[in-house]
Amino acid sequence: MSVLNSLKLVTYQPVNNSSAEITRRRKIIVKIDEQLALAANPNYQAMHYKRIKDEDGSERKIEVPKRLKRWWNATADGKVNLTIRYGSKPIEFAKGKNAIELASEDHVAATLLKIKEAVQAGELDELIAIQLSTRQNAAVKK
Repeated sequence: MSVLNSLKLVTYQPVNNSSAEITRRRKIIVKIDEQLALAANPNYQAMHYKRIKDEDGSERKIEVPKRLKRWWNATADGKVNLTIRYGSKPIEFAKGKNAIELASEDHVAATLLKIKEAVQAGELDELIAIQLSTRQNAAVKK
């Protein structure tokens, strides 16, 4: 019993990791990590699993590359515009502004890391919620 007395005992309280904000943060962080890998290696291909049926009817999982679009592109004046996407649409940081202008493609990875930190800190939660609400409003209007 002397071993148990030497330990600090507390009540376990599980962390609620199933809130909508935390789920959204996890989703966008995975996408940012894919973009970081793409920035480091232009030939990077993210993979996902697909189920296929054999001729005998048995199912098996195979790994196939998934389509991955770059979030940045070069402008005519040599600068780079970086968008942060949630779903298929870029997040609007300010009214009418949905891209980050960078001097060159060398700054993409560093900027993505800063955005990832902002997502982890919860700074983009409100912007993502606004984007989701506009998407939901558009679906209701149809």
